[in-house]
This record gives sequence, C-alpha cells and structure tokens, in this order.
Amino acid sequence: MHCMRRPIIGVTCMNDMAASGGPLMAVRPQYLRSVEAAGAVPLLIHLTDNLDLVRILYEQCIGILLPGGEDVAPMRYGEAPLPELGPVDVQRDAVELALAGWCREDGKPLLGICRGIQVLNVAFGGSLYQDIPSQLPDTLDHRYNTHLRTYDVAGHPLHLAADSWLARQLQTTEVLANTMHHQALKVVPPALRVVGHAPDGVIEAVEGVGEPFVVGVQCHPEHLWQQAEPRWLRLFEGFVAACQN
Repeated sequence: MHCMRRPIIGVTCMNDMAASGGPLMAVRPQYLRSVEAAGAVPLLIHLTDNLDLVRILYEQCIGILLPGGEDVAPMRYGEAPLPELGPVDVQRDAVELALAGWCREDGKPLLGICRGIQVLNVAFGGSLYQDIPSQLPDTLDHRYNTHLRTYDVAGHPLHLAADSWLARQLQTTEVLANTMHHQALKVVPPALRVVGHAPDGVIEAVEGVGEPFVVGVQCHPEHLWQQAEPRWLRLFEGFVAACQN
C-alpha cells in the first residue's frame, strides 16, 4: 500500500508515574505494531488537560484506538469507588471520553481494547463492575495472564454471536482470548450490543448499534495475532478497512 494512502489512527498514551527518572507518557508497542501490520499509521495522542489540543490531534485521525490501562474513575458512571478499585487517571478519562464522544458525533471508526471497551461503554452511557473477584465471585480468574506475567498466551475462549461483525471478520464464533482485567462491563447502554462473552458469562465484546464502526474487546488481541491466535489480526485489518471507507 502506498504510504500516502495509509489512514492515520490515533492511539492514546498512558501516564506512567512510576517510571525511573520521572513520569513518562507511553503506549505499548504492540498496539502500534498491530495498526502498522493492518496497513495504517499510528499517531500518539498525548494526555493533557487542554482538550482543544486533543481536538487538533483528533482531527488529523481517520479512526481512534483506545488501549488498555488503569481503571475508569467510577464517578464517570455515577458510582462511589469500592475499596477494591485499582489506580485511576482522571486526565486520561477526560481525554478518552472526549475522543469517544467526538467519534460518535462524527462517525469516525472507534476501537476499544481492554480499558478501551470500558471507556466505550461509559462514554455511551453504561457502567462497570469495579472489581470482578468481589462483585462476581463465581467467575473465572480474569487476571490469569497477569499472574502468568505474559500476555502472549490464551487464557480462555471468547464466544461470539454468530451474527456479529466480529464473528464475520474473524470467521469464527469462538476465538482464543488472553485475560488480564479485574473490571468488566455491567450495564450496557442501548447504543451498544453485547456480542461476546467469556465462558462464565462476563461480557467481553461489544459493537455499536447503527454506528459506522464501534467495536470493543476486553482481551488484548495485539498480543495474540503474532502466534497464539492469528485470527485476531483480522480485527485490526477490519478496523483499518473501516477507516479507509
């Protein structure tokens, strides 16, 4: 593909406050490599309190990818924090919720991964389980890959609705997923449709209802397509194709 025809996809950074030498803004390279492998150019969107600057970057992008990271602050969906809540980043929440809202208004393709599916859900009017072990005790260990200290192997199958875009794009109704999250979607708003579940029923994939391209997955496909589950590359290819259209 000629370089001038590659769509630009915005990928939000995360604040790493514990980095040696002081705070860093960063994004894991697997997200960028996945966007590149699918035929697009990633553009890092830094975190700032000035949403006018974020808007300038947003307008350079054909699509937006919201990657993994911290918990979404419960105030964003009208709840008080539970003791089991993990670290939050209110600056990142503000940036990503703004990006999701703009994408929805403008019909720009939007892909959410791990934290990203949770941001999508909240941006569209839904809520989250703040902590799976304490709120949904009879479920799988959804931090399997966290304990394993690798994201590159599968933790459980993901069951997809046969009539979903994901099932058509991945050409399967069951795909291998890794799992390293302690939060999950709770109330899913009417603008989103649940299209994927873990074997224990936890929601792990959603798609927009009547939206041009809105897809969220709870797993980290950017770590899986290289070896453990090659079909996940088709997710990124479909996202890029939507950006080209």
